[in-house]
Amino acid sequence: MRHTSAIYPGSFDPPTLGHINLVNRALGIFKRVVIAVATNTTKASLFTPEERVELLQSIFKDNPNVEVTHFHGLLVDYARKRGVEVLLRGLRTNNDYEYELQMAFSNKSIAPEMETIFLMTENQYSHISSTLIKEIAYFGGPIKKMVHPLVEKAVRKKIKKPKP
Repeated sequence: MRHTSAIYPGSFDPPTLGHINLVNRALGIFKRVVIAVATNTTKASLFTPEERVELLQSIFKDNPNVEVTHFHGLLVDYARKRGVEVLLRGLRTNNDYEYELQMAFSNKSIAPEMETIFLMTENQYSHISSTLIKEIAYFGGPIKKMVHPLVEKAVRKKIKKPKP
């Protein structure tokens, strides 16, 4: 069976140029990509899920083949509700691979009909992570080359440079 849609889940806190690149590349494979903003219970978030959805919707506003949503709970349950059987994940490093492989096996054991597709991050984005962006921004460093201008503005508004 040929799949027309994939769900790209993540916390996207904040969305990076790597995330955007992955969605754009996935659109060369799938007709439609659903960006599913997850509630991550293990991380302190800079943005609310609603703010992250809003940022991503603004970034992809001109692309009708990208949908941005928020979900809470198990990804496979959400994917089943949406009728999507392909989960899209990006890989930057070996650490990502280990974690994502574990998640893919877990998802497959819960939902055997689900397939996880991994896309390697393009080299120029492999060092970028949402955590790193927040850290750099917190100390007043430049994040311009790592995020969309809308995201940079939103991050700067949320994070004030600390006083020495």
